[in-house]
Amino acid sequence: MSYEELYTSKTLRFLEVEDAYEPKYAILGVPYDGTSTFRPGSRFAPNVIREASVNIETYSLRAGLDASKLAIRDIGNLNVVQDVRETLRRLSVVLEEQLSKGLKTVIFGGEHTLTLGAVEAVSKSRKFAVICFDAHMDLRDEYLGSKINHATVIRRVSEKLGVDRIMEVGVRAFSEEEVNYAKQSGLKFLTSLDVVRRFDRVLEDVEKWSRNAGRVYVTIDLDVLDPSQAPGVANPEPEGLTVTQLLDIIWTICNTEIVAVDIVELTPLYDDGITAIQAAKIAAEILCFIEAKNR
Repeated sequence: MSYEELYTSKTLRFLEVEDAYEPKYAILGVPYDGTSTFRPGSRFAPNVIREASVNIETYSLRAGLDASKLAIRDIGNLNVVQDVRETLRRLSVVLEEQLSKGLKTVIFGGEHTLTLGAVEAVSKSRKFAVICFDAHMDLRDEYLGSKINHATVIRRVSEKLGVDRIMEVGVRAFSEEEVNYAKQSGLKFLTSLDVVRRFDRVLEDVEKWSRNAGRVYVTIDLDVLDPSQAPGVANPEPEGLTVTQLLDIIWTICNTEIVAVDIVELTPLYDDGITAIQAAKIAAEILCFIEAKNR
């Protein structure tokens, strides 16, 4: 029995596509929000994103491709448990199995903590780096007495990979502890003001960093977007990015190999479906980006 058979359950299909006979891309939902603190509910996001995906057009202007025609296999949702460490372990072994088949995998969270389990899986293969789009740095050493949660996830990732293998983009909300850690350790970050005030330079910086990284894992906390564009997130922060800015930046990353992607922290209970549509569109675009660059 495979880990996929053991730890996942079938559900709605992303873009309503039939599972490809020879897939190149996998979709995996992780309906877990056990450490969420302000606005829980991201456990409902994977299926809500899938539902939104069947009601949007899927042709990418940047890539010149239709996402619905790609070789996608939606493997369903991870069977999560309350214990965060066990959920992360299950995610790690299921993702590692997909990667071993050569499948570029897009993960729908769930909360941001799941990135730690995904990074564990990717680290079993060749060297890679992580680019994180987020309003928050998530660099606390601990939060509410816990070392593993949505506010510490990038700190734990940095300890595993090294700060030179991480870039954060769009940050604008952090504690003094976090910004001191980033500056003292040399962790590279670009704020939302950097994106607004010197966008061309940001594109150059991200393209150069990702090219040097070689292989990249992309994690997108949807609160990187401005609340006017994505109100349904767990921890909204003003002065965020637009979807256009986010996708333009991700397009530059695709000059290198994107090994996997996660889209996290959508809390569908707090808006009327806008944020789910944004998440579905972002996922479809990224799949087209990867396909276009591979071609």
